[in-house]
Amino acid sequence: RSVAEERDPRAGIRDLWSLMKSEARSEVNEEPILSSYYFASLLSHESMESALSNYLAMKLSCPSLPPTTLYSIFLKILSENPEIMLAVADDLRAVRSKDPACTSYIHCFLNFKGFLACQSHRIAHALWLNGRKILALLIQNAVSETFAVDIHPGARIGRGVMFDHATGVVIGETAVIGDNVAILHNVTLGGTGKEGGDRHPKIGDGVLIGAGSCVLGNIRIEDGAKIGAGSVVLKGIPARTTAVGNPARLLGGNGNPVRMITIPSLTMDHVYDWSDYVI
Repeated sequence: RSVAEERDPRAGIRDLWSLMKSEARSEVNEEPILSSYYFASLLSHESMESALSNYLAMKLSCPSLPPTTLYSIFLKILSENPEIMLAVADDLRAVRSKDPACTSYIHCFLNFKGFLACQSHRIAHALWLNGRKILALLIQNAVSETFAVDIHPGARIGRGVMFDHATGVVIGETAVIGDNVAILHNVTLGGTGKEGGDRHPKIGDGVLIGAGSCVLGNIRIEDGAKIGAGSVVLKGIPARTTAVGNPARLLGGNGNPVRMITIPSLTMDHVYDWSDYVI
């Protein structure tokens, strides 16, 4: 973010929204058949809050909860909780900068179900914290059915988060995810049994979790750690180290694990430091 955005974060959201509307107009010129779609989804709205509330309401509605009802609920939450919109903007920037398949901000906003599931969760989490747990759980179920992403509304998620592809992601009630985290598809942040209480993983800032991984129990994945695809993690992982395998082990061994210089969720490098791996 720029210095101006740091002084007035809302200005950054407005600038981003203006850019997204410009992208929409450009894409309408390129593909006129989408003009009605882009108008209803983006160009007819004065703010990102309104567009996001409307789009999620359309996606998650059902006969007993029509889009107009959900739109009113969602817009009220986003308008009264400006920190959520700051997180939304950071998530958009994260996806745009990290995912080479993301061709524009509106491509993420309209088409990336990991992004949409995350923003739906932010709304459900606000409802959960306000004591409206039944509605929060209903939204969780709708998100699971619509996007194939199951995040308990009690889970806490930071800013600048990317769920890449996202299909099959499961995150438990007491899980905590830090800032600038990247999580791929079929990842589980779960418990180890039927015990209650604080029972789910705590993911630090800048962590990268590869596809098909399971992180189980109330363990800490420290800042800047990396979990290789298909790993099963049952113990905490130190900062800037890589865990691979089932059960997961640290690259380089527990005594002297390989330490990364870069932050894996920013580089999105899933194989760096594995050059000495032999089949």
